[in-house]
Amino acid sequence: TSLLLMAGIMVMVGLCRRLTRRRLRSHQRLCTFLLEMFSTFQICACTNELCLLGNVEPKPHTALTLTYGFTVLHGLTLTGSICNPCGTLQPMLGSGISVKMGGLKIGAQFVAAVLARVFMHFIWSLEMAEPHFGALSHGCSNPMQTTEMQAFCIELLFSVVFQLTILRVERVNPKYRVHLIALLITMLVYAGGNLTGAIFNPALAFSLHANCFYDKFLSYSLVYWIAPSLGKFLILHVF
Repeated sequence: TSLLLMAGIMVMVGLCRRLTRRRLRSHQRLCTFLLEMFSTFQICACTNELCLLGNVEPKPHTALTLTYGFTVLHGLTLTGSICNPCGTLQPMLGSGISVKMGGLKIGAQFVAAVLARVFMHFIWSLEMAEPHFGALSHGCSNPMQTTEMQAFCIELLFSVVFQLTILRVERVNPKYRVHLIALLITMLVYAGGNLTGAIFNPALAFSLHANCFYDKFLSYSLVYWIAPSLGKFLILHVF
């Protein structure tokens, strides 16, 4: 049921993206906003569901296999979208896009994060699958299973590794590049998923752990917003 749900989300987003391109091509800003919002919604919604499947046996093989598989699918179906505020900073700071357009994309990403969380909570309330039972009763799921400083360093390191890899594989054939990126994300999740969740995406972190941001805003914004953003600045100005 969970796999069918995620497949349905991807089909729905694909139809919305196609319709947006056809009907709103002449309205560039609105088209850009909606495309980025739909794409980020897909990633956030599917990852919310994947988090519920993290304890499915055999562990962690099932979760890692699903992470790799859906990361490949996201890469193949969401071409042209960034879906990560840190990734949007690069063309902004490099004058690839205007600050206004970059801010529009980042706004779309966070709007999608909130919409995905609301949508998935509604789906979980229907209790269509066993993992959905009791999913809404949890408050902050506390993804940080280490000290705040260690969590900050882990998310910073993962962000640097991920963003640097993205830059290095730009010239690789797209059909191979998507598998390389998916393999890297799976390896990072395996390495640090039990410590911080290995998210390195501010919008996705907010969608997954909004309650934690409400409870401990400073700690979680430092680890899941500032650390990955700092990683992007290190890539741009040091490497």
